[in-house]
Amino acid sequence: MNPEMKEIQGIIAEARELSWRNFGRRIRFYVPSFSYYRNQYFQSSPTLFPSISLTGSYCALNCKHCGGKILKTMTPARTPRELIQICYEIKRKGGIGCLISGGCLPDGSVPIDRFVDALAEIKTKSGLKIVVHTGLIDLEAAERLKEAGVDAVLIDVIGSDETIRQIYHLNASTQDYEKTLQGLAKSKIPFIPHVLVGIHYGNILGEANALEMISKFSPSALILIVFFPVKGTLMESVNPPPPETVIEVLAQARFMMPKVPLVLGCARPKGRHRAITDSLAVEAGVNAIAFPAKEAIEKAESMSLQISFSHLCCSQIYEDVIDSQSPNPKRLRLS
Repeated sequence: MNPEMKEIQGIIAEARELSWRNFGRRIRFYVPSFSYYRNQYFQSSPTLFPSISLTGSYCALNCKHCGGKILKTMTPARTPRELIQICYEIKRKGGIGCLISGGCLPDGSVPIDRFVDALAEIKTKSGLKIVVHTGLIDLEAAERLKEAGVDAVLIDVIGSDETIRQIYHLNASTQDYEKTLQGLAKSKIPFIPHVLVGIHYGNILGEANALEMISKFSPSALILIVFFPVKGTLMESVNPPPPETVIEVLAQARFMMPKVPLVLGCARPKGRHRAITDSLAVEAGVNAIAFPAKEAIEKAESMSLQISFSHLCCSQIYEDVIDSQSPNPKRLRLS
């Protein structure tokens, strides 16, 4: 083993021991309706927990890594009435919740304000679990979402002013993201920040600063996602960061926030990259993985971890970790 890999293995072992000390030898795998998934362990459902875009495929920022392409994979709901109808249909089909997101306005916010009353009606009448992925928001908006009964707010946190300008085409600063985190914390709504590893052309730049900002506000959980090139975008030829780099950031997050549930989220490279990253994440004691590679599940089994599966969005680890710490967590498999 070369010295660099030996050092990484040492970091992985330290992160794992810290995780097991605080959360036990358990891992949860999440498979919502965002993408098709099937293997001998679990199968996704197209209706139980879908994703919805409040702006359709429109985004004013046209970020270099996305260009609105990811929005096209979501169900559009451009008006409050349309959102209500879609959510009632989700409930009618036996759904348990949904992720509500959308493209950004020029100021980096998702136009959630005019949907708040609709969200309140949906929560009251359907009981669906509602997770909202916002852009930059203020304290008043966060408080309105809490009053509406929204279960959790997700927010991408960018730790580099250079990345904010060059990749996201946004006239904002890291201080704006810290202010958003402060507002979410003050509103007391559950919030789960996301850090996109390698977003600056596949390189590590603002990740440590993003983690530092997040650590000040005691988030409900933390999700790490990983840059992957999307065909048709300005960054389609950019390589993602190597798995070992991703795991170093994951371990850094664990050391900075040892008692915050840590998740490897759904947006990350597929294929061999995912197999290696996911397996290393299991070794490092990650609390949850969305759409896990088969190799990661096998790794968890080989380590004798207690395993459970869920159709919910992986952000719900902040609630599920309580169940996962019970003596007999549920273990679901394909029948």
